Amino acid sequence: MAVKNKKFGVLLCADDTEYVKKVYGGYFGVFTRMLEEEGETWELFRVTSGEFPDDDELETYDGFVVTGSRKDAHGTDAWICRLLAFLKKLDSLKKKVLGICFGHQILSRALGGKSGRSITGWDIGIRTVHFSSSSKFFSWLKMPNLLCIYEIHRDEVWELPPKAEVIAWSDKTGVEMFGYGDHILGIQGHPEYTKDILLNLIDRLVKLDHIEDSESEELKAKVEAAREPDREAWKRLCISFLKGGL
Repeated sequence: MAVKNKKFGVLLCADDTEYVKKVYGGYFGVFTRMLEEEGETWELFRVTSGEFPDDDELETYDGFVVTGSRKDAHGTDAWICRLLAFLKKLDSLKKKVLGICFGHQILSRALGGKSGRSITGWDIGIRTVHFSSSSKFFSWLKMPNLLCIYEIHRDEVWELPPKAEVIAWSDKTGVEMFGYGDHILGIQGHPEYTKDILLNLIDRLVKLDHIEDSESEELKAKVEAAREPDREAWKRLCISFLKGGL
């Protein structure tokens, strides 16, 4: 009997920056570089433009990734409302769904939680994430108690959905990761980012008047001076969740 090749969808919630398009082929390319393995099919859906998988094809997918976004997960844009309904459908089908940053927050909202602006403002740079010793979500996967990750966000999960559990937290954000059942995982940080992507986005925040020039220079200096985040460990965690183990 032939083994079915795995098939995944990336629900892209962001517009590609010129830099990321030029260097990585867009954010879809950033995610497939981290997650794609030989023999798999990965498909792109620009949900901000109304692109969604057909309902009658959902059974053919092994999982989905929901990306970051400039938009607020607590917003009411038409595509956000449609995405909320779609994520509820994926939950009912028990499809594996990995949410990153905005994706983490919108998953929480879709399942009954709440998100909004962090009272402590932007989190930009490298953050140490503490894994909960009581969480059984990754009990089968040997993980350290601490991992570093790139962060760039000003929203956060305020309130978890019923039956969800906190998997990780930081001194800045109470819900850095959450799990729901054995099929949904939210990560506030960006395991897919490289240093150059983060530095480019810091420059972009200045152009958008979200942060001052002086602040951006200080942030970039800190990023350059810090050690690299634990990208391989995050990659292993994300792949293990999407493709087996849970």
